[in-house]
Amino acid sequence: MNSEEVKKSAPEVDFLSGAVAHRFRFGGGRGQALARAVGMKTNKNPKIVDATAGLGRDAFLLASLGAEITLIERSGQMHGLLEEAMKRARAAGGDTARVIARMELIHGDAKDLLPTLAPAIIVVDPMHPERKGSALVKKELRQVRRIVGTDEDAAELMQVALQCANQRVVLKWPQKAAPMQGLPAPSHQINGKSTRYDVFMT
Repeated sequence: MNSEEVKKSAPEVDFLSGAVAHRFRFGGGRGQALARAVGMKTNKNPKIVDATAGLGRDAFLLASLGAEITLIERSGQMHGLLEEAMKRARAAGGDTARVIARMELIHGDAKDLLPTLAPAIIVVDPMHPERKGSALVKKELRQVRRIVGTDEDAAELMQVALQCANQRVVLKWPQKAAPMQGLPAPSHQINGKSTRYDVFMT
C-alpha cells in the first residue's frame, strides 16, 4: 500500500468540523450519557484518563464540558493522527483551542501507564466485538479496526483500571453485547440507543 492509499484508508481525526464540531456546539451538555457515567456534576471538573483514545471524540466531549483529560493511545499511527488533529485545533484558536488545552496525549500501553498516573476516573472504550448478522459498523470505525486490530487484552486492561482508579471506571460497551467476562457486576449502567456505559465504583 503506497502513501496515498494509506492516507485514504486512515480514519479522519478532526476536532474542527463534522460530527465533533456539531456535538460541541449543539450537544446536550452534562446531561449526555458519557458525562453522567463519569460523574460530571455542576461546578465539578474531574480529572479523567481515557485509556483507549481512538479517534479522541469522547475525550474531546468531556474536555469541552470542563474535564481535564489524559488520552492514552498505544497505536503509533492512531497517536500520530490524534497528535496532528490536536495541533490543528490549537492553531485554529478560539473555543476549540481552549478545549484542546485540557487534553494531554500520551503514546503507550494503558496497562503499563495507568499505575503511574493514579487517576480518579478511567474511561475504557475497547475495540468492540465484531457484529454478527447485522449491518456493518461505520466506515471510519472499520478503518480504526484495521489500524489497531481487536483489543484481545480488553479484560486485562479493565482489571488494571479497576485496581488503579480512585473513584470509578467507565466501560463503554455495545448496548446488546454480553458483559465482558471476568469482571464484577457494574455498580450501575447508563444506557443509550446503541451503547451502554457500565460504571464500576471503586
